[in-house]
Amino acid sequence: MTDDARGSTPLVDEAMKKAAVAWVSVAGGPALALWCAPLEGALLVVTGPGEQAAPGLADATEAQVTLRGDHGGRIVTWPARVSRVQPGTEAWDTTAPLVAAKRLNASGPTADLVARWAADGCAVNRLTPAGTPLAGADLSAGAQAEPPRASPAVRATRKPFRLHRVRRR
Repeated sequence: MTDDARGSTPLVDEAMKKAAVAWVSVAGGPALALWCAPLEGALLVVTGPGEQAAPGLADATEAQVTLRGDHGGRIVTWPARVSRVQPGTEAWDTTAPLVAAKRLNASGPTADLVARWAADGCAVNRLTPAGTPLAGADLSAGAQAEPPRASPAVRATRKPFRLHRVRRR
């Protein structure tokens, strides 16, 4: 069932083709929901200044990727080999414009976005299947829910405002 050349399966290939978001975990850390673009049997994830934050992904060699199905639930988790597409290479010249064209809400033309990624030091990471995926009964039955992470966007909850004073009898 595994394609030995890429370490992939038909389920992983099909899930990658439909993926717009992948949950990526690096070095046993928490899984982060990241925008991704499928291309040539891999998922491409852009991280860095002005893009999504994924601590450690740009320097990692391995990661865990979880994808969901049409019903919204988790269908497959697979180990990925992480490689970075370097600006100025032939791979960058062919890959980065294709990924930039799929970037939603990007300001300006695709060529400007690719130039900004190169200038700002953004990482275009290629996540390629590299091992046996977990699917179906092999997936853990737990919800994998985590408490909210600390964020500067969180603020203290205040008591509701009252217009009048309630008298007690």
